[in-house]
Amino acid sequence: MENILSGFQLRNVNFKNEILAGLTVAMTMIPESLSFAILAGLSPLTGLYAAFLMGIVTAVFGGRPGMVSGGAGATVVVLIALASSHGVQYLFGAVILAGIIQILVGTFKLGKFVRLIPQPVMYGFLNGLAVIIFMAQVAQFKVVKEGISTWMEGSALLIMAGLTAVTVIIVLVFPKITKTVPSSLVAIIIVFALVYFFNIDTKKVIDIASVSGSLPSFHIPEIPLNMNTLKIIFPYSIVMAGVGLIESLLTLNMVDEITNTKGKSDKEAVAQGIANITNGFFGGMGGCAMVAQTLVNIGAGARTRISAIVGALTILFIILFGGSVIEQIPMAALVGVMMMVAITTFEWASFRIITKMPKSDIFVGVLVAVITVVLHNLALAVLIGVIISALVFSWDSAKRIRARKSVDESGNKVYEIYGPLFFGSTTAFLEKFDIANDPENIIIDFKESRVVDMSAIETLNKITEKYKAQNKHVILKHLSPDCIKLLNDAHGFIEVNIEEDPTYKVMPK
Repeated sequence: MENILSGFQLRNVNFKNEILAGLTVAMTMIPESLSFAILAGLSPLTGLYAAFLMGIVTAVFGGRPGMVSGGAGATVVVLIALASSHGVQYLFGAVILAGIIQILVGTFKLGKFVRLIPQPVMYGFLNGLAVIIFMAQVAQFKVVKEGISTWMEGSALLIMAGLTAVTVIIVLVFPKITKTVPSSLVAIIIVFALVYFFNIDTKKVIDIASVSGSLPSFHIPEIPLNMNTLKIIFPYSIVMAGVGLIESLLTLNMVDEITNTKGKSDKEAVAQGIANITNGFFGGMGGCAMVAQTLVNIGAGARTRISAIVGALTILFIILFGGSVIEQIPMAALVGVMMMVAITTFEWASFRIITKMPKSDIFVGVLVAVITVVLHNLALAVLIGVIISALVFSWDSAKRIRARKSVDESGNKVYEIYGPLFFGSTTAFLEKFDIANDPENIIIDFKESRVVDMSAIETLNKITEKYKAQNKHVILKHLSPDCIKLLNDAHGFIEVNIEEDPTYKVMPK
């Protein structure tokens, strides 16, 4: 209970900022949730229920005050094929199973592994996401005529573009006048007033779908509870859980950097899981943290759970009572706000430091951004980026292993090893030794190195066997405690003489 209440500290809370930020987030979340639900072939209310349920559950139980969750496109896109081939009930089942997987990840404290994501991958992820957000707004300049989606033309296009430009200008200029009210909310209200009082004919929220409905009701997905059902939904669930956690935990890290505070990744993973399970039983399409809406929230000055709760309750209120008003909001106002979010999401700093970055980091950042934009698969983009970064790191580390050779006063040949001995550096390590010409006793000094993995142990076994074949004796020196334990665990596989030297404390764990 204490952990839950930690985000509700009421000291020094700017309630005005929290409430206004929540209202603004709700306004920007509605069209996105509707669009993704329709894209997946679901009822529009399925998207709105997801926005409310994800928002309220993660706001209360999440590990990062200020974050906003909802029916995000990143997770919904994963389930489109399942919904089209097996129906919406199987989708609800997959969402529940994905939630269970996410709870397990949080329970076993696996969320911390998001720290392994390198900065170039973060740059690529955010830049690719910014492009996706921006292009999604450009798509709003299309209209459906006789079942065919076409670009706006003539006065319709000029009006939409003009109102969008007005929105962008207000978002940019209003903070210079005052920051007491979020500029994005002011922009939405002003553009709404212009369209209403001047009776301007332009695309509105109602042109996407109706947002009126009733309270979400509990129901168990109507699917057979057998292994065949599990085989159908499990692949979708595991991918959805992975995509949702990666996007949520990356968003958490992003907010940590913006606010100079620390969120709890494992707690957030559990909250995301609870929220998705709730979605599956109450008719929501599921989701995860929403980067754009979170940026809107933080940019409006929100720092506690209050704003996310206000946003979620606002969406519920709109579903129940305010649909007729929200349906009249011009899409141009929401498009303008989200375009500004895309522009601020883009890591422009990556261009300033690009000349100072290694070429491999530049490649990784660009590749992650391209995969994100082209495939809309954030999990795959991040996974590939991490793998390539890890391979580059291993290659660079493998090249760093060196050996300083000398002969001590007793005539023993001493090899002082520098750099880690692991699977990537074993070949270079073996090349350092002159087995045929070395004296009877050889000392391999690991004061500036360490034995890392099984490949390293196998390599030590090879080198000692080669020396043994020529009746020469190998001594390993200055091994750290963890290296000695690793060798002890391999007893019987490798026989070496480890010389203890109490004078040194080498590379403690």
